[in-house]
Amino acid sequence: MTSRSRWLLASSALGTAFLLIPALASAQSDTDQTQSLKPLVVRATQAQPGDNSTSISHKTVQEHGSRKLDDVLRSTAGVYTRQSSQQAGVAVNIRGFEGSGRVNMSIDGVRQSFGFTDHEAAGFTYVDPNLLSGIDISRGQVTGLGGGALAGTVNFHTLGVDDIVKDGQTFGALSRVSLGSNSAGLQSMIGVGAQKDGVGVVAAIDRNVSGDYKDGDYNSVAHSGQNLTSGLAKTEVHIGTDQTFGFGAVIYNNNFYADSYYQTIHNNTMSANYAYTPGGDLVDFVSHVYYNELNMKYTGGTGSYVGRKIYDQGIGGDAQNTSHFNVHGVQITSANGFEIFHDNAGSRNGGVNPGTGQQAQVGVFTNNTLNYGIFSVSPSLRYQYFSENGNGYLSTGYGNYVINQSHGKVEPKLTLAVQATPWLQPYVTWSESMRAPTVQETMLGGEHPGTVSASFIPNPYLKPETDTGWEFGTNSSAHGIFTADDAFTARGDFYLMNVSNYITGAYVASQKAYQFQNIAGTSKVDGVELSAKYDAGFAFATFDYTHSHSDLPATFSGLGASQYLPDNVVATTVAGRLLQRKLTVGANYQFTSGGWTTGYNSTLTAATTVPNSGDPYNIVGLFASYQVTDNINVHGEVANLLNADYTPFLSTTGNGPGRTFYVGTEVRF
Repeated sequence: MTSRSRWLLASSALGTAFLLIPALASAQSDTDQTQSLKPLVVRATQAQPGDNSTSISHKTVQEHGSRKLDDVLRSTAGVYTRQSSQQAGVAVNIRGFEGSGRVNMSIDGVRQSFGFTDHEAAGFTYVDPNLLSGIDISRGQVTGLGGGALAGTVNFHTLGVDDIVKDGQTFGALSRVSLGSNSAGLQSMIGVGAQKDGVGVVAAIDRNVSGDYKDGDYNSVAHSGQNLTSGLAKTEVHIGTDQTFGFGAVIYNNNFYADSYYQTIHNNTMSANYAYTPGGDLVDFVSHVYYNELNMKYTGGTGSYVGRKIYDQGIGGDAQNTSHFNVHGVQITSANGFEIFHDNAGSRNGGVNPGTGQQAQVGVFTNNTLNYGIFSVSPSLRYQYFSENGNGYLSTGYGNYVINQSHGKVEPKLTLAVQATPWLQPYVTWSESMRAPTVQETMLGGEHPGTVSASFIPNPYLKPETDTGWEFGTNSSAHGIFTADDAFTARGDFYLMNVSNYITGAYVASQKAYQFQNIAGTSKVDGVELSAKYDAGFAFATFDYTHSHSDLPATFSGLGASQYLPDNVVATTVAGRLLQRKLTVGANYQFTSGGWTTGYNSTLTAATTVPNSGDPYNIVGLFASYQVTDNINVHGEVANLLNADYTPFLSTTGNGPGRTFYVGTEVRF
């Protein structure tokens, strides 16, 4: 799809939304004909005892008072991010695995497969936090929709019709405006929508310009600002009560400085969805087709790569049907479907990044849960297949090379659970998963820029990484503990991953060059995750804890970046609701210990692990919000209240922001 075609499609969608809204809104006074649309569920998921998942609302993102998503993700058990003061994208790390398909990241279920090779995370997702309605995270193997990764999935949900138009209304609008100190600047979003006679439309646009912030020692952190413009347009069409079509476009444009160059990012996400829910037990069908194109361009700087362009084009689709039935007293839920994804990646003046390469992935799955009395068994199966091809010319010495490989694997998953008491459910999960090598890994090649002399060569024979994992945990839920309406939920687990054929950079002495290689043997990763929440209505508290240990081989800096998590992370939030619960006042706290990082040996021919690296730090924040009316909310946050001077763990560049004040409003009518 050409750039002209993309913008014609996006502008047509936006134009159609804005043209339809006045026409639909004109009928708002006719209350007898007003029809509230049920939310379109485009990515159905099936709850199982072993589904280790977390959903984060936009309000929770807001309470962490940050311009980026890193703070709220780092406060979630088992989840972390590779962070940079300069880079605008988000790179999610789950259980010590990040990028390159080890964690699948999506926007509205559209896979984000962009990656590049640098002293940085292997891949980023570019999404505007102000356009989000929520974030869904799954840890461990995912056999259903979004699967095919090694360690988990993350799906960023953007605003839909039901987020802007209230039930029973024909027209609606949503405005989010915030102003921050410490060069956070002004961020403003406006969204409008309408719904009538089974048709809903919505459009939104956001603008965010920030400057270089100061750290806790009042030093300016260079190039930590950005210039972001983003928007979306969506349409939902309901046919009767059982069929829904949805169409959407999310546009992201950002300018920032990272990796020694000024960069421009254009990310265009387009999707179409269909759901058929006739109301019976046997049919609950959803399907999804999509296209995503991301272009990164180096627009300025002093190096030789000004004008570099790295692109990624992904097209895919999926379908799933969920059925419920009873066999001799056994309650069975079965979700069956498939996924297809094709990725085309390449570059111009890309350095060590491939000139062009393609990868295709296919997944066919069945997820099942059988409940009988207090017992639950969840047998699931996924067949994952990939093929990869490409070619290039490396140099006079190395000549041409060709990549052409494919591989398939059956990935089983089994969970056993017992509802031991009304409030306690222990479970155990065993699973296998596979991660295909990326085109950036198989087609690495070229020379190191600047004064450092180093050569890089491809590896057409890379094998996929595989994992055999165990998880032992408990789910807890109780109500009416101290008051009639209070509630407590908790989940704790110990996980163990045994990873074979792990891929990392290595020095090839015979070639005097670097390449990605499979590491022989099995590497072990284990950890403890705990997440708990107590809500008494007038007050609430959350607690998240992660302990991590890994003996994965060190990542060769320059062929990615360290992925080791801190040894320990603690995050907690405590808040009270006052004035008839219109006012919420609270505080959040995060402790991050040191941990392993990576380095080099003296000859730069091997990566090494550096234990006990990084200084522990404590971050405290305050937040408050007041519901002025049903339509108006005002809020304020203080991030890094104690003005700690710290370097975030897994930081590529720069210290973290010093004390920063935010004030904002959210208006919905």
